[in-house]
Amino acid sequence: MLKLSALLILFTLFGFKPIENNKINIDRIKEALTFCKKNNMDTSIAIMVDMSIHSGKNRIFVYDFKQKKITIEGLCAHGVGGGSTPTKPVFSNKEGSYCTSLGKYKVKGRAYSNWGVHFHYKMYGLEKTNSNAFKRIVVLHSYTPVPAQEIYPQTLFGQSAGCPVLSDATMSKIDALLKTKKKPVLLWIYV
Repeated sequence: MLKLSALLILFTLFGFKPIENNKINIDRIKEALTFCKKNNMDTSIAIMVDMSIHSGKNRIFVYDFKQKKITIEGLCAHGVGGGSTPTKPVFSNKEGSYCTSLGKYKVKGRAYSNWGVHFHYKMYGLEKTNSNAFKRIVVLHSYTPVPAQEIYPQTLFGQSAGCPVLSDATMSKIDALLKTKKKPVLLWIYV
């Protein structure tokens, strides 16, 4: 215990910070920033959703390109369709599939929602894997029963018909950021 205390004092005195457990691959971060620049999107943040992470763990991350770190993270539900299970999502771009679609999206346009904190953001699919998102009414929104903290080993399921669905608290934090953006923000769902 004494050694640990001494280490903490040294870290504090000399400004050392413990290495942050970065949950997003650095190559994916670089690709996201390049994509934002190339497509005239906001270059200060990106919303990254890693569907390879267990549904009971945080898997939506707001990455701040300037601070070079994750500033917001939370649980994110995946769609229930196509044979999806709580631990294995199935992905589809078909209308009526109730599945999450992989790929990059442009997030722009805040509107009223019947769910959660009563607002959502429009999502426009930018790839073949998610080109029907707007037609499918896939939006970024919250749903009050979604917990604000990790629930692993429990799962989060049955909350989504294909939309990325967040807790009210996480959605409120993301909303505070999105309301300040003049350009569309990248949201990227991947495995």
